[in-house]
Amino acid sequence: MKKIAVIGLGYVGLPLAVEFAKNYKTVGLDINQERIDELKKGYDRTLEVDKDQLSCVDKLTYTTNFNDIKDCNIYIVTVPTPINSANRPDLTPIKNSTHSISKILKKDDIVIYESTVYPGVTEEVCVPILEEGSGLKFNENFYCGYSPERINPGDKERTLTRILKITSGSTPEIAKKVDDLYKSIITAGTHLAPSIKVAEASKVIENTQRDVNIALMNELAMIFDAMNIDTKAVLEAAGTKWNFIKLTPGLVGGHCIGVDPYYLTFKAEELGYKPNLILASRQINNGVGKYIAEKTIKLMINGDKKIKNANVLVLGVTFKENCPDMRNTKVVDVIEELKEYGCRVDVYDPWVDPDENKKYYSHGIISNPFETKAKKYSAIVLAVAHDEFKTLSQDDYESIIDGEFVLIDIKGIAPKATWRF
Repeated sequence: MKKIAVIGLGYVGLPLAVEFAKNYKTVGLDINQERIDELKKGYDRTLEVDKDQLSCVDKLTYTTNFNDIKDCNIYIVTVPTPINSANRPDLTPIKNSTHSISKILKKDDIVIYESTVYPGVTEEVCVPILEEGSGLKFNENFYCGYSPERINPGDKERTLTRILKITSGSTPEIAKKVDDLYKSIITAGTHLAPSIKVAEASKVIENTQRDVNIALMNELAMIFDAMNIDTKAVLEAAGTKWNFIKLTPGLVGGHCIGVDPYYLTFKAEELGYKPNLILASRQINNGVGKYIAEKTIKLMINGDKKIKNANVLVLGVTFKENCPDMRNTKVVDVIEELKEYGCRVDVYDPWVDPDENKKYYSHGIISNPFETKAKKYSAIVLAVAHDEFKTLSQDDYESIIDGEFVLIDIKGIAPKATWRF
């Protein structure tokens, strides 16, 4: 009888644990006690799973203790795989989780990884840790699988069960078992990859491809801005051709697109190949925040506004719209660059709990400035396309602007804008 443990209860792990618990006894483990306490009360701060969904799953229990999952026979690891300050893969969370699992691993157990990694991590990094800690032999006494996560934070249409799932296993028999396991909860179906490394590679290139394509849009936007040409109009015209890829320029943040390419480039460089296109794309996308801040300053100067101690309002600080996720948000780049010029920056985001997100943005988030009207601003930067911002009128913006109207619209949703990216 299957008993499943899901290690890591964030944006990926919690929805997975909830779905598995509909069919199997499931234990969700997270090292954050506060997170566990909230989930036991039916509250998910990520807003991926609502209270009704949490309360109706009676086969799901929670813990912070690895000893509480030692009777499980399937372990699914969904911990973060971030990068460090040098943009190198930080495998610490996945190594630590693997080490803890190794201490309770038993004969015939299966360990499945969902965390995004470069090809080879499962078998070359994780398996040796499992073998050393357990004393068991890989593919004789225990087995592994890899099934990359495809969760899209904040997306209520393409939810976990509606996204086709890639699966793989360390032997043909185990691959079939892993595939069948996911087929039991994924209504969109599965794709069984021929090897773990193929599955790992397929995941890391999904976001690398998107990163490269967005970098092209960002570079085009900068070129057309220098030419005084409306980028949106250009893209609409080009988009009339059937095979034109319809993407838009913008800030590239989040835990996936801005991170995953570095896992691939790390491995490529380790093997002696210089991935110039991917690295150049990363450089372009990482520079967008600075470009937008500099454009804001130039427009303020053109409007005869002082820069030092000028009040600037930034609307939205999450990495995407209608979602509280602030992981690797590039809006912070805009904010910090404006502060470098001496501006006083206020941030308003109705999706963010300031207390919960201080590790991402530590300077405080104000109440709705359009309601309080407590301050006038020299410029407004509309950074995230939350639904709440789409309803703002031109009068709303003008009511809190001091002097000449300066509105920077990164997302193209304001009625009128001084400049759009």
